[in-house]
Amino acid sequence: MIQDIEPHCFSNEYRPKAPDGASFLLCYSGRKVLLRKTGQEEIAFPTFEEMEPYTEGLYEEYTYLFSIDGQRFYLGEGIGFYEAGDFTLEDTEIFRTAVPRHMAFAGITGAQLYRWYGSHRFCGRCGSRTKPDGKERMLKCPSCGNMEYPKIMPAVIIGLTHGNRLLMSKYANREFKKYALLAGFAEIGESIEDTVRREVMEEVGLKVKNITYYKSQPWSFSDTLLLGFYAELDGDEEITLDKEELALAEWFEREDIPVKASDLSLTNEMIMRFKNAEM
Repeated sequence: MIQDIEPHCFSNEYRPKAPDGASFLLCYSGRKVLLRKTGQEEIAFPTFEEMEPYTEGLYEEYTYLFSIDGQRFYLGEGIGFYEAGDFTLEDTEIFRTAVPRHMAFAGITGAQLYRWYGSHRFCGRCGSRTKPDGKERMLKCPSCGNMEYPKIMPAVIIGLTHGNRLLMSKYANREFKKYALLAGFAEIGESIEDTVRREVMEEVGLKVKNITYYKSQPWSFSDTLLLGFYAELDGDEEITLDKEELALAEWFEREDIPVKASDLSLTNEMIMRFKNAEM
């Protein structure tokens, strides 16, 4: 999956040390990111040394993000350059296929932090400008003391099985048109297992039993922490489709599942695990 970058080591401890010339800048503009393509799918990010000629005071104000193998990454926020030199703006969807994998993971993880910093510039309680904390990744309001931490939204991925069959679905009104599993966000006041039950009932009108946790995945494309579960059908198999959420949902025999293996997502791993009779 996208976060599996071994032997590289991702470190997300908040250690706001000053950057040096070799430190990387992750520069975003909406859904665009500044990078250099060094091959068909290979990417590289600009360093402070490379971007220094394009802006003044580059080293004076910085937002530390994380490090990989000790190499530090910073948010290129408010920097007055784009498409400088041989760097161009690309859609962040490029991180689904880009290599090296650890750089793709850095790029999409940085995008999640970029969105969080951008949407919490001002206090949601009193409207004052927030300031970064020096010890932890948190934005604090100097006026009322309100504290904001990075937003992580828990969501479930559900592999619903019925004997030798798996329920597959396609989203309605989304750019992603491939087969997926049922999914949905947790709501306030419910356990994550209740989220599984509710989402299945809401999207396809089915009851479930024997809910079993599989594994999790950070999914920065949607600011989400995905929690994967398998569950068995409990009762009638007739589907009542929520057409606002899904374009279709249907049962597939294990050997007929129309999905090929990839190493990006928890959804694909769960589908292939069932298809290959590994559960």
